[in-house]
Order: sequence, then structure tokens, then C-alpha cells
Amino acid sequence: MSNTVNVGIIGCGNISTTYMRMGQFFRDYKVVACADLNMEAAEARAAEFGLRALSIEDLLADPEIEIVVNLTIPNAHFEVSSNILKAGKHVYSEKPFVLTADEGAALKALAGEKGLRIGSAPDTFMGGSHQKAREMIDGGEIGAVTSGTIHVMSGGMEHWHPNPDFFFEPGAGPVLDIGPYYITNLVQLIGPVTRVVAFTSTPQPERTIGCGPRNGEKIPVTTPTTIHAVLQFANGAVISYGTSWDVKDHGHANMELYGQEGTLYVPDPNFFGGQLRLAKGDGSEALISTGHPFSQANDGDQANYRGAGLADMAAAIRKGRPHRCNNDLAGHVVEVMGAILEAGETGQAVTIQTTCERPAPFSADDAFAIMELEDS
Repeated sequence: MSNTVNVGIIGCGNISTTYMRMGQFFRDYKVVACADLNMEAAEARAAEFGLRALSIEDLLADPEIEIVVNLTIPNAHFEVSSNILKAGKHVYSEKPFVLTADEGAALKALAGEKGLRIGSAPDTFMGGSHQKAREMIDGGEIGAVTSGTIHVMSGGMEHWHPNPDFFFEPGAGPVLDIGPYYITNLVQLIGPVTRVVAFTSTPQPERTIGCGPRNGEKIPVTTPTTIHAVLQFANGAVISYGTSWDVKDHGHANMELYGQEGTLYVPDPNFFGGQLRLAKGDGSEALISTGHPFSQANDGDQANYRGAGLADMAAAIRKGRPHRCNNDLAGHVVEVMGAILEAGETGQAVTIQTTCERPAPFSADDAFAIMELEDS
């Protein structure tokens, strides 16, 4: 058996190019085939990246493919991932992993029956800035984290996306579309969530597409687009979470964590890099250097290592160790996001039923171990 794990991709939309293109940076997996309900889309991606274009059925039946990456729309994630597992393949899903905690539990049970693994984006928490923040928190640099704030707000996707419909439907919205990055990073930094309260609203019942061939077309909004929540963590921390697609501008930092001895200003968890800043109780402030390869620009001026979670999973399969972007982590985050929406709808606090271990830290040495280095 080769050390490199062969990967197939189902879903040949925009995000597929990221996985196909970024695979060059990792040694443990190789994308060899792709499939889509639209065979022309699969053939176009295959021609672009030198892959085999297969039907979904043929990709699932291919004995050389060990992991299948699920890049379908969120509403299809559960069904497609179920079919991947039933075909005897490990599955790695784009976020959100599934749309409900029950779906996550069903997939976990199926994977257990089959002796297979489930992985899921996001993997941006493996980035240099976020891992340095983890190291500092674990090392007591700001003392015990007691509270914090998250703000991720914009005017919405209809201004730049030519087909933004799904962003404003159940299964998306700012919680399920953007929330996985922020909540996953919080869990890896300070641990699991135990309880949620929230208020939600839908200020605009429809949106107007602002670009592309559908410019000027109005689309309905059927999921909340402004959400303010408070998350209580098992370690006692209480963190405010404000997310919206109804905000034209704001001055809030993406993530601030307040400890007994200081504050960490954590960069946007949607990205691997960014500026990490420490402020201590004595009034001192410092920009923190990470010394981590996943802080280095590799995609224009961006540190873009999407696919790191897939590479870590591939290496973990070969080495028989746990992988970081695992189904317990992803399933817990899904339940938290669902609880936020439920709390906003009912006005009641929601207790989280699942829990998870924090993923193992991802050091610079861990990163080098999965990278495809020029001299390797």
C-alpha cells in the first residue's frame, strides 16, 4: 500500500478548485478523480487539473480511491456522505459537516459499523496564528480564559456571488456558513460548549443580486441573517457571538479572548494566518510571531493551506493515529450552531448534549511532516 492516499472529489463547483490546487502543498494525499451530477462540470475540472472524470457511481466503486471529499451543497452533505461510507470509503466533508446533530450521530454510527473515518472542514484552526494562540493559552500567557467576543459581519454575499441563493436558505445563513470557522477555533482553543442563548432576526425578506448574468434579480431570504448569541463553555468562559449579513461596516475585532492575566486578539479564523496580538494586565502590548509554516504566504499574499485537515487525516489513516478534523469535533460544532438558531427561534436557553476533546495541537513540526517540501 502506497503511503500516499488516493482521493476522489464529488462536487465540482468553485470550492473544488481549492482542493485540487492546494494538494500540491501536501505529501499524504493525491486527488486522482472527480465526479459531479453534471458530467460536463466534472470533465471541465478533470481537464483543468489532469484528473479522471467519473460518474458518481464509478468514483464510489473505484478500488484505488480511499477517501472521498464531499463538496456538494450543504443540504446534500448527509446523503452524499452516507453513500460514501456505504461504498467503503473514508469521507472528508466541506463545512458544515451536516445540518443537524442527529445527522452527525447517524454518520458516526455508520462509520463505526464500517470501520471508516469521517473528517470535515474547517481546517483553518491549524493555521500558524491560531496554533500560536493555542500554545499561549495552554501555556498560561493570559491566565484562564473567562470571556470573549466574536464579530463576523458584512452586507451579504449577493453583492459578489452570481448565484447566492443557497446562502439565504436553511442550511446556510451566517451561522451555518461562516460559524464553523469561528466556533471550531473556539473549541480548539478553550474546549467544548455547554449552553447557548441567542436572538435572531431577518431584516431583509429578499436580496437583490448585484453581479453576473442575474444582476438585478431578487431572491427570497428564508433563514435568519442577523444573530447575537452567548456561548457558555465547559471551562466556565462566556463568549458573545455576533454575526450578520445586514451590516454595511463595523469596527469590531474578529475574535478577542479575555483571560485573568491579559487579552489575546485572534485574527479571522476563516484564514490560516493573520496578526496575533497580546495585551497584558501591566499595560504592555506585543505582536506575536508564530514561527509556524502555516503562517507563510503560499498563495499570492495569503497563507492558504486548505486541505491541511485532509492531509492530516490521510497521514493519520496510514499511521493509525487520531486525525484533528474529526467527526466528534465537527458534530459538536454542528450541534452548537443548531442550538444558536433554536435559541433564537424559541427564546429559550439550549443545553448542548454532545461534547468533544480538543484536537491535538498542530506544531510547526507537525506541519512540516505533512507538507510536500521541495527537497523531499
